[in-house]
Amino acid sequence: MTPDEIYVLVHPQSIIHGMVEFSDRSVMAQLGAPDMRIPIAHCLGWPDRIVGPSARLDLAKIGALTFEAPDFDRFPALRLAYDALRTGRGATTVYNAANEVAVAAFIAGKIRFGAIARLVEATMNDWIRSGNLAPLSSADDAIAVDHNARNKAATLLPQIALKAS
Repeated sequence: MTPDEIYVLVHPQSIIHGMVEFSDRSVMAQLGAPDMRIPIAHCLGWPDRIVGPSARLDLAKIGALTFEAPDFDRFPALRLAYDALRTGRGATTVYNAANEVAVAAFIAGKIRFGAIARLVEATMNDWIRSGNLAPLSSADDAIAVDHNARNKAATLLPQIALKAS
């Protein structure tokens, strides 16, 4: 899929976790209680299903499902994800690695929430400026990009933390 074939909606109720539109324009959605244990159990149990501890989905109680277009100023990491998809050639691996470093720093109290996207963006920009746009042709290539991006994000972290304080 191309980035232009991926549509993001903000869904405040967090009931629909994903939708797929088919060529006939019908749409299938995956619905469930807003509980991350559901998709985790799905992945852990694949191809079988795991009986989980999540609450049963009660659509009558929820009443309505609402959607809105994303505000890229409010959700800068989403804009960066699209940028990484459009850039290709390992940019999504850099995005993910830098995001994991940034989230760990946030959880550890080293940066504020808003600095997560700034660290991801700084890491991606540095990676692109360095001319690291070779296609990834193997798992070893992807692992190397991930490792280098994590190191770069860790190096940029103190600078981003200072700007955010």
